[in-house]
Amino acid sequence: MLLRNLRISGTSGEPVDILPINGVIASVAPAGGSTLGRDFGGLWVSPGLWDNHVHFSQWALVRQRLDVSAASSARDTAAMVARALEGASPEPTPFVGYGFRDALWPDAPSVELLDAAAGSRPVVIVSGDLHAVWLNSAALALHGHAGHPTGLLREDAAFEVTHRIGTIADEVLDRWADDAAHAAAGRGVVGIVDLEMDWNLETWSRRIAAGSRSLRVEFGVYAQHLDRAIEAGLRTGDRVNDLLTVGPFKVLTDGSLNTRTAYCYDEYPGREGAEESRGMLTVPPHELLPLLRKAVGAGLTPAVHAIGDHANSLALDAFAELGSGGRIEHAQLLADKDIPRFAALGVTASVQPDHALDDRDVAEHHWAGRTDRAFALRSLLDAGAALALGSDAPVSPLDPWATAAAAVTRTRGGREPWHPEQRISTAEALAASTRSTVAVGQPADLVLTETDPLATDDLRSVSVAATLLAGGFTFEAGAR
Repeated sequence: MLLRNLRISGTSGEPVDILPINGVIASVAPAGGSTLGRDFGGLWVSPGLWDNHVHFSQWALVRQRLDVSAASSARDTAAMVARALEGASPEPTPFVGYGFRDALWPDAPSVELLDAAAGSRPVVIVSGDLHAVWLNSAALALHGHAGHPTGLLREDAAFEVTHRIGTIADEVLDRWADDAAHAAAGRGVVGIVDLEMDWNLETWSRRIAAGSRSLRVEFGVYAQHLDRAIEAGLRTGDRVNDLLTVGPFKVLTDGSLNTRTAYCYDEYPGREGAEESRGMLTVPPHELLPLLRKAVGAGLTPAVHAIGDHANSLALDAFAELGSGGRIEHAQLLADKDIPRFAALGVTASVQPDHALDDRDVAEHHWAGRTDRAFALRSLLDAGAALALGSDAPVSPLDPWATAAAAVTRTRGGREPWHPEQRISTAEALAASTRSTVAVGQPADLVLTETDPLATDDLRSVSVAATLLAGGFTFEAGAR
């Protein structure tokens, strides 16, 4: 279908007609040459948006869970749980909440608080950064941690519990995932890099075959599935079908800031001299490099999770030894000496700017004196690094407009910008959130908006009128 009377974002605004054929833009011509097709009345057209780091099944699940992100203390969180369960009949299945951030709480999570709130009903609260879970006694017993002194599990133990509470019937989770995909399309999203920790080849093949066709998906492979991927002959960039592509090989080398497990050169305040006072190095260099070599040898591009500055240094050291480019996921805190190494080594910085706004107060406390090199987007771009922006949903909402806005403004909610010297331009932020352009020969993955995104002062309020994937509509405002 000919798309008539559109204005290309970032241009003078002269109307054009765009013709997609077989999923590709076949022509872009001055408007008025035809009365066929559909007139869009001067809407602005931009490349469709990508979220370069999501955990999609977790995002679909979180949309069904109790949101405790507004809690300001452990006691406040427990009270939210108690209110949610008030009048509910006892059930053996866990009640699940999501979003707590305890790094600056005046009190600590405890088994006793959740026991008082929920009684014998198992309760699991997943942290906002996904690196910790807080359980009551019933849930601890259910998940093999009976007698744990605090109920707060971190890193691998937390991931195992998160996996178990996310194990529900395929048809239910697939339905929730399809709803989440439709919602993403409603914000102009055409593609995601899904770094869910499960084996996702069959999952996404099944979803797409069943009709979930709102998004292009690149799925990651984790270390526990590396041999399986190699045996299956999976290589990064290989297409499984028209929407599904093999993504990167993901390795987590440290934890997170809010859980105080991001691996840093400096000790965390209040933990000096303690075990893991500088965070947790979950995959040390002598294990990391052989893993990466094995993956690269099989054709899988590495994506290394590194948040703390020391973890990033070690990841870059591994890339230097490897002689192969790849990605570092998060790159939240960087040593000054490491910033130019991204470009020199061909390593993309896959960063989630909205985390900077969630974490600014925590960072000022736990990374005091170093926050000028936290989420250093401007420095990375100025040093020639390639930047890929994402949300890490469900850690932040899957909304690339909000992601880009965080990178451009370094603020939300009326606060002063946090380290405004690290802001990047709107054009740079959107370029790091797209994979194509509005030009002949490019994929017909497009988003139509009421205003020009490159000319607005408020990216979060951009109104999406329609989204097209391979020339077909995945979203239209007002359509049912």
